[in-house]
Amino acid sequence: MNLKLIKTSIGILLIILAVAYQFFNPESKHKQADKQNFPSAPSIESQTALLDKIRQAKDDTNARFWLTIDAKVVKMLKDDRKGAQHQRFLISPSQDITLLVAHNIDVADYVPLSVGDHVKIKGRYEWNNRGGVVHWTHRNERAGKEGGWIYYKGKYYK
Repeated sequence: MNLKLIKTSIGILLIILAVAYQFFNPESKHKQADKQNFPSAPSIESQTALLDKIRQAKDDTNARFWLTIDAKVVKMLKDDRKGAQHQRFLISPSQDITLLVAHNIDVADYVPLSVGDHVKIKGRYEWNNRGGVVHWTHRNERAGKEGGWIYYKGKYYK
């Protein structure tokens, strides 16, 4: 009888410890917050529609829209150190599209990228004469305004 009571008590204690670990573990909370605040990779359908929208935008000098895109880094550019500092690189979400990314490193952490890396980016597309630029890839410090991020190797840079 005592052995059964001891086994039951140990089982209950293990459950309590597992729940307490999940509740008090800061890393677990961080991962859960990331899942709540950031969408997963765009679906194939939404990525295809987005690529079509970008293709159409190259002829519209007023084109501006938020996007979430999955792309390959094709070229690292020299950082812009004048005024607000920006990490600059080119991405290619498809063979016929190349976009400049201007990531504000005064607001967000520098992303340790290399050519060939795959990234997921949420930012604001704006027309330029070379295909477009994606910026606002960082948190927005103005209340109520949308911000973006770069997701690379399991980490959000915002």
